[in-house]
Amino acid sequence: MAVSSIPARPEDPTARPTRAPRRPRGEGQWALGHREPLNPNERIKKDDDPLNVRARIENIYAHRGFASIDPQDLRGRFRWWGLYTQRKAGIDGGRTAVLEPHELEDEFFMLRVRIDGGQLSLAQLRVIADISREFARDTADITDRQNIQYHWIRVEDMPEIWRRLESVGLQTTEACGDCPRIVLGSPVAGVARDELLDPTPAIDEIVSRYVGDKQFSNLPRKFKTSISWLVDTPYESNDIAFLGVDHPEHGPGFDVWVGGGLSTNPMLAKRLGVWVPLTEVPDVWAGVVGIFRDYGYRRLRNRARLKFLVADWGVERFREVLEKDYLGRTLLDGPAPILPSKPVDHVGVHEQSDGRHYVGAAPVVGRVSGAQLSQLADVVEAHGSDRVRLTPYQKLLVLDVPSERTESLVDALRGIGLEARPSAWRRGTMACTGIEYCKLAIVETKARGEELVARLEQRLRDFDADISIHINGCPNACARTQVADIGLKGQLVVGPDGRQVEGFQVHLGGGLGMAQGQTAGFGRKLRGLKTTAEELPEYVERLARRYLAGRSEGETFAKWVIRVDEEELR
Repeated sequence: MAVSSIPARPEDPTARPTRAPRRPRGEGQWALGHREPLNPNERIKKDDDPLNVRARIENIYAHRGFASIDPQDLRGRFRWWGLYTQRKAGIDGGRTAVLEPHELEDEFFMLRVRIDGGQLSLAQLRVIADISREFARDTADITDRQNIQYHWIRVEDMPEIWRRLESVGLQTTEACGDCPRIVLGSPVAGVARDELLDPTPAIDEIVSRYVGDKQFSNLPRKFKTSISWLVDTPYESNDIAFLGVDHPEHGPGFDVWVGGGLSTNPMLAKRLGVWVPLTEVPDVWAGVVGIFRDYGYRRLRNRARLKFLVADWGVERFREVLEKDYLGRTLLDGPAPILPSKPVDHVGVHEQSDGRHYVGAAPVVGRVSGAQLSQLADVVEAHGSDRVRLTPYQKLLVLDVPSERTESLVDALRGIGLEARPSAWRRGTMACTGIEYCKLAIVETKARGEELVARLEQRLRDFDADISIHINGCPNACARTQVADIGLKGQLVVGPDGRQVEGFQVHLGGGLGMAQGQTAGFGRKLRGLKTTAEELPEYVERLARRYLAGRSEGETFAKWVIRVDEEELR
């Protein structure tokens, strides 16, 4: 049978040739072959491992001064050794996003000291205090990452600062940068009555094996870790978190969470659903970091955190890749952790597992000084202790206090500006560095926080509820703005006279899953709910009084925020 033919359509000389379908653009994942530099940060890291910059600091820059520093080292690689240029005084927040980096920065540095797990000996505390007084104009802030942060540091002084820190076992290695940052830990690890397993050996092994190791010195962005038996760290806001859990068959171990992070695109960590014994924590940690290094998104800086990979892959695929490609074994399924009846911050006097006591005290918004830390060291020594701990909430603890000395210690701490029985306002308020020193900030934070606490203590001294207030100088959420009862994101707002002034966008009712009955979630943002910095104390007082008047029995602030009409919150 003849096959009929269809005449070909005459060619259109004006028609464009058919193009092959466009392949999706790569995300810069090394494991998929996308190893070319894809943004300026990646080029800096490819040109030279940032850890190498220490030799140039010690051998060149410390001798020739600030003007001799290569710009790629100054604004890039210095971070791997804890150094950021600080903001030049007098530049208002309206110019933060307008000026070039060299126009914003001063010839001084912020310096972060790693204090993994928040653990300090008396000798280490004295060295930190002495460095503050001699090299940092008496500055020393306790951060919400259990760091100590100095200001006014000169590059000429860095070799001596490193010598002193390292003489007592402290370091600034990878305190900043696209690398494993400080490992958060329970400030009462090893002494808590409710702790079944002390994770300190795992923290120590991770730090000794991997911090400063070039296999993890070039990650897509920063990597944050929390390891604690107790629910006393903000575990859901970390890239990886190990939380204590008692397996019905295998005993005490750790539950693993991955993919948390806040900033401008907040996400909460997700459970992998595995149980890990203490001895395997470092290997599992390294496996997760390896996945981030190899599969993390490097093309766009704003998508370069682990949370985006976890969100795209899902927990099942992430666990499968971890087990098959990085660990070579299947992890055991495990139960979820049991949360305490109420959140734990360790402020006050508490009994240790050995019968002695620890005392937790609060500075105001984490701001301390070298002179104050030196006085603290004297107080600690006089009360028979050799150990101080820092918390992820800008507080500090003194361990190993004999029971008969606790009241004396409380009084002595109060005498140097550290309150072990603080008001709810001092206890619950945190603040980031702010415009005083930070090049990214838009508004002042530390001074505003101090003013706010003082005003509320005066007007609502006997306030009987716990309300967390987190003050941030920009949208980057270093003070965990979105997971506070009252989160304050710094921005410029229109003042009463129509001109732009410092102010805050308000987030209400956020929180992490830190206790039974708490649902983790981000604060409620009401349309147009902003306050000027000057009006902030009045606004918070008004909100607190409405909560006191309208709450039902046992109702938390976060639940009240969800229940009431919007007008009650303005």
